[in-house]
Amino acid sequence: MKLYQIFFSPTGGTKKIADIISQPWDCEKEFIDLMEPGQDISYPAFTQEDICIIAVPSFGGRVPEIALRKLRAMKGGNASAILAAVYGNRAFEDTLIELKDTLLEAGFSIAGAIGAVAQHSIFPQFGTGRPDKDDIEELIGFARQIKASIEQGALLDAPPMPGNRPYKEFHVIPMNPRGHKCSHCGICAQQCPVQAIPMENPGSVIKELCISCMHCVFVCPQHTRKLDSLFLSAAGLKMKKVCSGRKENQLFQGAEAMDSLNKE
Repeated sequence: MKLYQIFFSPTGGTKKIADIISQPWDCEKEFIDLMEPGQDISYPAFTQEDICIIAVPSFGGRVPEIALRKLRAMKGGNASAILAAVYGNRAFEDTLIELKDTLLEAGFSIAGAIGAVAQHSIFPQFGTGRPDKDDIEELIGFARQIKASIEQGALLDAPPMPGNRPYKEFHVIPMNPRGHKCSHCGICAQQCPVQAIPMENPGSVIKELCISCMHCVFVCPQHTRKLDSLFLSAAGLKMKKVCSGRKENQLFQGAEAMDSLNKE
């Protein structure tokens, strides 16, 4: 058995959630970073004995398309998958159900799913410090529960979860960071998952390709790449109503697995 962490984590929050969920497993682990630019990636042939923690951020209530394309290229081999849709204290809407549909089609078996809160990648005033101590305790406890159900051979019946089909139309406020006083080191251009930053002019951005993931802001060593401050302030005020207050993690596990555990 091997545990795979499969994640798309532009600013580190989604990776934190995946790390927490993986803690109960003491076995060989392999990491698959869906942020890596380019499509020519060879994925492992998963088997029924494998555990896959698959974590993505919620972008406007949907799975980022670049992550979906890579997940569709995988062959699940009936591996047990634990899904996580990570959101910045607003809502994850259709993200989990879209991720579930994609992975079932790819041949994974869904053991459980989580709508997990992390600090907002654009507006850090929302979800500040999440996942916190309480989140970590809750997520590890749930992961242990899923681990126990898998080990007991409980039927994994793709738990119901919120969301709509057809999925909501993808729409987010376009936010395209630029490099102010850019040193032209090129790190952001090399790491942009959709190659929206030209190597010859890394201070700029190709708006038509940019998905506003903020990875370029996260990796800029000089902290010169950023969003327009006035636009950011105005958008933050608009988001305050839906992002304020503590949102809770949402946990989903199939009824068959729960029944098996309750009989112990």
